[in-house]
Amino acid sequence: MTANGSPSRRLTATGAPRAGGAATIGDLTVSRIGYGAMQLERLRGDRDAAIALLRRMVELGVDHVDTAQFYGDGFVNGLIRDAFRPEDGVVVVSKVGAEPDPGGPFPMRPAQRPEQLRAGVEANLESLGLDRIPVVNLRRLDTRPGLRAEGDQVVDIDDQLAVMTALRDEGKIGAIGLSAVTLDGLRRALPAGITCVQNLYSLVSRDDEEMLRLCTEEQIAWVPFFPLGGSFPGLPKVTDEPAVTAAARSLGRTPAQVGLAWLLHHAPNTLLIPGTADAGHLEANVAAGTIDLDDAALALLDAVESRSADVALG
Repeated sequence: MTANGSPSRRLTATGAPRAGGAATIGDLTVSRIGYGAMQLERLRGDRDAAIALLRRMVELGVDHVDTAQFYGDGFVNGLIRDAFRPEDGVVVVSKVGAEPDPGGPFPMRPAQRPEQLRAGVEANLESLGLDRIPVVNLRRLDTRPGLRAEGDQVVDIDDQLAVMTALRDEGKIGAIGLSAVTLDGLRRALPAGITCVQNLYSLVSRDDEEMLRLCTEEQIAWVPFFPLGGSFPGLPKVTDEPAVTAAARSLGRTPAQVGLAWLLHHAPNTLLIPGTADAGHLEANVAAGTIDLDDAALALLDAVESRSADVALG
C-alpha cells in the first residue's frame, strides 16, 4: 500500500525523492515507479551504456528493479550486480519458472518443476552476487500471453509453493510473489504469504480487476506487466486510445505517461516496472509519477473499454 509515514520514507537511501512516491512490497518501502530490466539485453554490445542507465535510475529516485536470470541468460543480472552498491538501497525482485533457451523458438522455456525453481533461485543468487534475494516471483504459466505449460511442466501450485517457502525459510529469498497467476491460484497461495502479483494489466487490459481488488484488500503489491499494452500482436495499445491522447494533449504530456499515471491513480498498491534501454525514456517514465489526473480526466480514462478478453494470444 502507499506509504504515508515520515518524510524519510519518501526518500531513497541516496536521499532522492522516490519516483512516483513511496509504497510497500511486503515489509519493504520502495518507489512506486520501478524499473523492468528485461530490455537491458538490447545493450549487450554497450555494457557501459547499460551500467550508466542503471546508475541514472538511482539518481532519478528509482529503488525497485525487476529482473530474472533468464533475461539474456544472466547478462542482465550481471549488469545489476555491477551497477548497484549496497548504499544505493535498491530492492531487487527476480523471478523463476522459466530458464534460458537460446536455440529454441523462444529465448526461454518453462522450468516449473520444484527442483527447477530451486535451481533458478540458486542461479539468480550467483549472477546477482547476493546471499539473499529480497523478493522472488514464481512465474506461473496459467495465463496468456507467453509460454504455456505442457507435460511434466504442468505442476500444482501447492508443490511449487512448498519449495518457495522452503527457500524463504532457508534465507535465500526474502519474500514470495506470483506472476501470470489466476484468481483461484492467488487465493490458494494466500496462506503461504504472498508479497506481490505480476500480471498483464493496463488501461485497455483490465480482465484482472477482481484480482486487483483482492490484492488491495490483502495489502499485496500489484505490479502490472505490459502496462501500456501492445507488446504482443493483437494486444491493444494504451497510447492509441483517443481518451488517452486527448488527456495527454491537455496536460502537455505523452500518451505513454498518461497511461502510466492512470495505473498509479487507479490503485494505491500499484507499483510500476516500465522497461527501456534509453535514458530519455527512463526519465519520461519517472516523470509520469508527477502527473495529477483530476476527477474529470479519471472518469474519461476509466470509461475506456477493456478489450483484452477477446484477444487470442499464444
